[in-house]
This record gives sequence, C-alpha cells and structure tokens, in this order.
Amino acid sequence: MRKIYSLFNRDTEPGNRARYGLAQRFLLLLRRVLLFFVFGGLSFLFFYLMVETPSMRELQEENSKLLSQYKILSQRLDDAMEVMQNMQERDDNMYRVVLNAEPVSNEVRNAGYGGTNRYDELMNMDNSQLVVQTTQKMDMLAKQIYIQIKSFDELVKLSREQEEYLRHMPAIQPISNRDLKRTASGYGRRIDPVYKVPKFHNGMDFSCDMRTPVYATADGKVVSTKWKQGYGWTLEIDHGYGYVTRYAHLHSFTVRPGRNVVRGEQIALSGNSGKSTGPHLHYEVIVKGRHVNPINYYFMDLDADGYDEMLRMAENHGKVFD
Repeated sequence: MRKIYSLFNRDTEPGNRARYGLAQRFLLLLRRVLLFFVFGGLSFLFFYLMVETPSMRELQEENSKLLSQYKILSQRLDDAMEVMQNMQERDDNMYRVVLNAEPVSNEVRNAGYGGTNRYDELMNMDNSQLVVQTTQKMDMLAKQIYIQIKSFDELVKLSREQEEYLRHMPAIQPISNRDLKRTASGYGRRIDPVYKVPKFHNGMDFSCDMRTPVYATADGKVVSTKWKQGYGWTLEIDHGYGYVTRYAHLHSFTVRPGRNVVRGEQIALSGNSGKSTGPHLHYEVIVKGRHVNPINYYFMDLDADGYDEMLRMAENHGKVFD
C-alpha cells in the first residue's frame, strides 16, 4: 500500500491529508544529509581542537626535539666559526708573514651571498628566525673554509717556490728554549728598567745564564761584531732578501765579520754587557730597515700551541732587562 503523508495547509481543514511530491521528498532528504554533515564536521573540528591525539603529541615532541637540535647546531657553528677565525689570524699574521705574502682581505673572507630572497623559502617555517640564522652561519662557514683552503694552497705553492728564500729567513729562537721558560719580555711598549719611563722595545729578551750559546736563526753573512751604545757587545747578520738579525748584550763572539753562517750555527755567547739589568739575550729582527715582532719568526721551533703560549707570555710583558 502506498504511504500517505499528512501535510498541514492553512487553506484546508486541519489534519487534511496531502501527498509530498518527488521534488519535496528530495529536498527533505537533502536537508537531512546537509544537517548530518554540518553536525559531523563541527563535532570533528571540536574534537580536533580540544582533544590532543597521540599523533599530535608525537608531532609536538618531534618539533621540540628539532628545535633543540637546531639550537645545539647553532652553538656548534659558533664554536666552529671561532676556530676558523683563529686559523685566519694565524694565516695572516704568521704564515703569510713568514712567506712575505699579502694577507687575505676582510672583504674576501667575509663577503656575503648575493640575492635578497635566498632564504625566503625558510621564512614560512616554524621558528623561522632560528632556522634562517643557522643556515646563514652554515653558508658563511662553508665559504670561509673554501677561501682558507685556497689560501693554504697558495702558501704551499709559495713555500715550494721559495725554498732558497726560506733558508735565509729567521725561523728559530736564538737560544735553546724548548720549554719556553727563558721567554722574558716581548716586542712593544714597555717601562724601561733603568730610566723608568715608557719606551718601545724593538726586540725580545730571553733570560739565560752567562755564556749560554747563541745561534744564527737563518743562513746569512756576519756583517758586524762590535760594541754598540746601549746594546753592549752586538752581532749582526745580513740574511739577504731584506732580513737582518741583531743579537745584543753578548759576552763574546765565536765568529768574525765576513763569515757565512747557516741556521743553527753557534755565533756567540750570551752576557750582560751594555745597558742591562741582568744576564740575557736581546734579539731583534729587521725587515727592509724596519723592526718587526720576532715572535712571528720562530715557526720552525714552535707548533701552534707553543706559538700561542709564547704569544701569551710575551704579551704579559714579563721581565724587561734592557
């Protein structure tokens, strides 16, 4: 039997029966379906926003771990960049000084990357500032490593080409001082121990006993063995290539002017002559007529740690003897 629906109609008597048409029944069904989906969607949204699921907790924990790892990576990159800076300083102030090469300019070492949208794709990530900063550090470190490798390649090439030149370059300490305990006063402005006024100290002082052997620091020719005002008994060697070394406050000489000497050969005995407050050796390196810091000319005696230790001791002024 066909089902009959009751429809209220104001224009008919109450309770008058009427039949729904096909279109009305379809609209009724469609309304119920839409209500179902709206209610279901709102329920899902409420559940999603208000109830933390295991997968959401897992995702949050993973994000937290990634953030911690980024922070650790950023700190390690800072440490690596500090090590790289120390390498660059040694390259410019030690290795390139030794080989008489121009230092690498700061513009080359610290040049950035071109383009303003290089990191745009990272800006939409969570913690984008940390991610971008870390990526920038990695890019900068990679470029500095590349430049430093190129610099070392250049230094190796120069050293091979200048083997003869290197034999005539001061490269060892003038007395035996492996433990560095004889390092006294370094190069720079000091208080004069006699006149008690500031004065520039043109060399390095090594404390030692009387008549301690003194050695030539490079191949060259002895050009002077004489008394020099303030220096006492003084010996000078011309090494060529613009290098001269001076050894002062000596007790006596073991070579004469005109003698060709080689690196490590004994040339004198230390003493206490001239303006001196105690037995020691005063040593100077002169390049093209200008005094330079001798600490940069011990590369055959000192490894990196020894160089740092002597630098620290020399900068601490130590005891000034002349």
